[in-house]
Amino acid sequence: MTTNNLYLDIHVIQTVPSSNINRDDTGAPKTALYGGVSRSRVSSQSWKRAVRQSFQDDTVTVGYRTKKAAQLLKDALQKLTPDLSDDDAWEQVNAVFKAASVKLDKNEETSALFMVSPGQIDQLAQYVKDNADGELDKKAIKAVLKGNQSIDLALFGRMVADNPELNVEAAAQVAHAISTHEVVPEFDYFTALDDLQPDDTTGAAMLGTLEFNSATLYRYANINMNDLIENLGEAAAVDGAREFVKAFALSMPTGKQNTFANKTLPSYVMLTLRTDTPVNLVSGFEDPVTSKQGYVKQSIEKLNAAYKQTLQFVEKPLLNVALGADASAIAVPAENLTALLGQVTTELTKVVKDENGND
Repeated sequence: MTTNNLYLDIHVIQTVPSSNINRDDTGAPKTALYGGVSRSRVSSQSWKRAVRQSFQDDTVTVGYRTKKAAQLLKDALQKLTPDLSDDDAWEQVNAVFKAASVKLDKNEETSALFMVSPGQIDQLAQYVKDNADGELDKKAIKAVLKGNQSIDLALFGRMVADNPELNVEAAAQVAHAISTHEVVPEFDYFTALDDLQPDDTTGAAMLGTLEFNSATLYRYANINMNDLIENLGEAAAVDGAREFVKAFALSMPTGKQNTFANKTLPSYVMLTLRTDTPVNLVSGFEDPVTSKQGYVKQSIEKLNAAYKQTLQFVEKPLLNVALGADASAIAVPAENLTALLGQVTTELTKVVKDENGND
């Protein structure tokens, strides 16, 4: 197992046209104050969900983030034992959750969202079936709930307030995406006519306003490869890192997407593999980009400049590869996303293998 620090930084520059992909409690696009000006913001939670949905679209197995984990276990139990009655199944399910020190309410739901993988549910059901006549072992149940992790559970972790022993350390960190420039909120005043409205009737059947903005976003995430290897094992961790980079680059939160059709692709992606510390390059945009001819080019230049500046403080990375305009300015250029993923996978595999040889 790899023992030295190993971090994969993912930097993305991406424009999003008029849109409202992540709303606050008033329905307005989320914002942040940075560098003294208001920025468009997309929360990390929002983009994590988009990544999980992207995994599913690529048929990558993901876990359940739900209050209904007990129902999942009951269904799995009755699938293994079709003649098991509902009452007997619930009795066994309650025994499992009691042994795991996770409380269920009167509706047989956990008090908070509980992340669990399909493999863990299946293993728990099998364990209960095999031990139906005996006492459940707390250590065995804990081992099931810590093993066989889905990729999203391994990347984003799990916090269980009822029983911290079931916590899973997140291997990935995702920053809130912010615009590289100042944004000013805009409003769409809209009206809608009734299709059955008589011709001699004037006026709209419906009217309202919708707040939106457009932005060039800086998006950042990193993976602690040691943690990911601990959660998934070495081979699966390398594959998981590749899948996460792909999903992070191509995913988009779906807020108001039917209204704005704002699905875009990144203009620039840079991956950096480090052994000392992950580095968020958002400081490159503390001085906001100002332009009347677009923000992408200047944003990439500022990102590259911020990267160069970090070399005064941290070690030269093992790998720095980029895709998009000006990629060759500071990094090994990749021809396309497949080539980018191939380069980082090759380097990750090599590093993990080399460390095994030194153990």
